[in-house]
Amino acid sequence: MSVLPELFRAGVYKANQGRMVRQFTFFAIAILAAFGCITLARGPLISAGRTAQVALPLVLWLSATWIAFRLVNLAVFADFLISVESELLRVTWPGKQEVIQATVVVVTTMVSLGTFLFLIDLVWTWTFSAIGFSELL
Repeated sequence: MSVLPELFRAGVYKANQGRMVRQFTFFAIAILAAFGCITLARGPLISAGRTAQVALPLVLWLSATWIAFRLVNLAVFADFLISVESELLRVTWPGKQEVIQATVVVVTTMVSLGTFLFLIDLVWTWTFSAIGFSELL
């Protein structure tokens, strides 16, 4: 299947399926393209004149958004995004108590590990200074 003919179609592939994921993907690509075009306008085009500084990034952004729209409606990619959304609907999110317990475990582990590494560092610092190795550095 060729991608080029798909760029010039206006239809939406399986319009009622995977809507949210496709919309978020489209907007993410459009926002990334906007940041790139803003960077282009503020960078190398700053000395090219006001028309080029505005027109070229705008045309590039409009092209990128059209390509993004067609990309999220490309059959292979759209089917992938539809399956992503169906998998996200199956996820069981943890409750408040489970999140609190997991957070306490992570913070306790990090503090314990940090304390352990600090103590090991103190031991090695003391050992190297006792044998006079730190004076060589």
